[in-house]
Order: sequence, then C-alpha cells, then structure tokens
Amino acid sequence: MRAYELMVIHDGDLDDVQVQDALKGLRARIEEVGTLAEVDYWGRRKFAYEIDHKTEGYYSVFELVAEGGAMDSVERVLRIADDVVRHKLIRLPDDEAARRGLLAGTTPVTDVD
Repeated sequence: MRAYELMVIHDGDLDDVQVQDALKGLRARIEEVGTLAEVDYWGRRKFAYEIDHKTEGYYSVFELVAEGGAMDSVERVLRIADDVVRHKLIRLPDDEAARRGLLAGTTPVTDVD
C-alpha cells in the first residue's frame, strides 16, 4: 500500500452546492480504489496568477492510501473534468506517511535532538 496526497482545485465559477456535489463524487471514486484518511476543504481562494482566464477556485486536499497504480482511473477522470482547474497527486514518502499515521504497521517518526 502507498500513501498519497491529492490536491484538487475546482472552478471558482461554481457555487458551493456544485462543488460539494463534485467532492462527494470524487470521494466515492477514491473509496472505490483505496482508503480515504482525511479530507481538508480549504474553500474558495484567490490564485497567485490567472489560470485558464480564472482568478479563483475551490481548494481541497485528500490524504489516502491505495495500491500502486490504483489512482490512475481517478486521475483520468480529473484530467477530463470540466469543473476541475488543476489537480496534483503525489506519493508521500514512507517516513512522511508514517508520521501522518497513514501506513499501518509503521510507527510515526519523531525528531530527536
């Protein structure tokens, strides 16, 4: 199993209900292929620079655990979704995943001075 962090930016032209519906669908799709640990909804934020002629978007960060390659179908859907401005999926290093408590059978790493 691998730990991942997925950030999704939905179009700022959507309303809150549409974004929440899109997030429910995304959650369901993620839970089909892996285990969702945490969802952090940041809400509407201003972009540092214009993206596709847009200046704002709704940010969400998902922490999840899945098998290698299992997130390919989720990424494919995000890539073609009209309401998603950007997304970024990264695999967390094992020590960071353990620190966050995402990997079973590992103990969190603490800094020793």
